[in-house]
Amino acid sequence: MKRFAPWMLQAPALALVTVLLIVPVIGVLIVTAGSGRMVAIFQGFLSSGFNQAVIWRTLQVALLTTVLALPIGFAAAYVVARAPGRAKSLLLIAAVFPLLTGVVVRSFAFMVLLGRNGVINNLLLKFGIVDEPLSLLYSQPAVIIGLVYLFTPLMILSLVGVLEGIDESILQASASLGATPAATFRQVILPLAAPGLIVGSVLVFSGSFTAFATPQLLGGDRQMVLATLLYQKAMVDFDWIGASTIATIMMAITFSTIFVMSSLARRLNPTAV
Repeated sequence: MKRFAPWMLQAPALALVTVLLIVPVIGVLIVTAGSGRMVAIFQGFLSSGFNQAVIWRTLQVALLTTVLALPIGFAAAYVVARAPGRAKSLLLIAAVFPLLTGVVVRSFAFMVLLGRNGVINNLLLKFGIVDEPLSLLYSQPAVIIGLVYLFTPLMILSLVGVLEGIDESILQASASLGATPAATFRQVILPLAAPGLIVGSVLVFSGSFTAFATPQLLGGDRQMVLATLLYQKAMVDFDWIGASTIATIMMAITFSTIFVMSSLARRLNPTAV
């Protein structure tokens, strides 16, 4: 009985993961493969120029969002990790505060800022920087800005704990041995922070790659991504095979990205992952 105790304790969590994650994924794969012409379906989807553009745009948005969230999140997490006592708690609350509001609310706030009659265009016109309102909304930069704001708190949360664990004496020892601040960052802080960087990057990339509300509200139909195309296939065209094909491709790209990032983490810090 004692031998099975660990499995009994893990049973509720394993049951939830099985029902809420594994079963839906298998269901999607069964729908795709059950048509009997899976290879032809994937070939047809991937050979379309429109679908290739959507896949490339989705990857581009997710990668740029991750690249921008990395330095912003790292700098914010470093400030939070090195802040004293109560200031650390206040900064941490401020960092995660955006997560307390809904995705639609946050995206709508950016629609107010970036619209033709929004705050930014009004300021540019008022100071004479532009002669007519700019088309900031329904563009790829608008989508990326919204996603960076949306997912950077996840990067901060992933890094704060890791950076807090770096002993100050290690940094002092590096400085006393003649290392410049840049060398200390590159050879000491960065390798030790690798686990947080990888976890944060995976969370931001996965969230950006599968985001639906923000690309739809800030990008519209002109900036269609895989998630909005999947919604259109399933809920507008009722093309469940096409929707399952897109879902399978999204899962394959997400898992491949996680594998690549884990490999990079092992190279950067073999003992960290």
